[in-house]
Amino acid sequence: MNDATNSETICLAGGCFWGTQHFLKQIAGVISTEVGYANSDVASPTYKEVCTGRTNAAETVRVVYDPDKVGLGFLLKLYFMTIDPTSVNRQGGDCGTQYRTGIYYSSADQKPVIDRALSELAKEYAEPLAIEVMPLKNFYLAEEYHQDYLDKNPGGYCHVDPRLFEIARKARQ
Repeated sequence: MNDATNSETICLAGGCFWGTQHFLKQIAGVISTEVGYANSDVASPTYKEVCTGRTNAAETVRVVYDPDKVGLGFLLKLYFMTIDPTSVNRQGGDCGTQYRTGIYYSSADQKPVIDRALSELAKEYAEPLAIEVMPLKNFYLAEEYHQDYLDKNPGGYCHVDPRLFEIARKARQ
């Protein structure tokens, strides 16, 4: 945690990062979001490289949030609404290892909160959860055209149910 700004960071992979970012940035208490590639085996991968599956990177949203305004547990519950947590390497129409779901934490203090949230989520499913949970090893910003993509391209492709965007907007007000 950065005491000077009272913020924490978590990286969430939920398939294509466009919709995940668009949803998460609307949540009250979220300070900023950026899309990029997490836990890559290749330094500074490009989108084209990530799409080959050879970088081991996940399309991810880096979320900086104020823990006094939104707790990590609540943020994870909202994130879970945007994914199929039992799907392996696929969300919506996107398929490939870069579209896996994952939670990449930046502080060991976040791990127990993540474990509790996943334990609660698992009770809702007969199949095992397929959400990767690991410490964040690295994060590389995606190309500029990916940042805030759905703001720049209204009506662009998104696997997240558009009704969730409205829920997030209303909750922010």
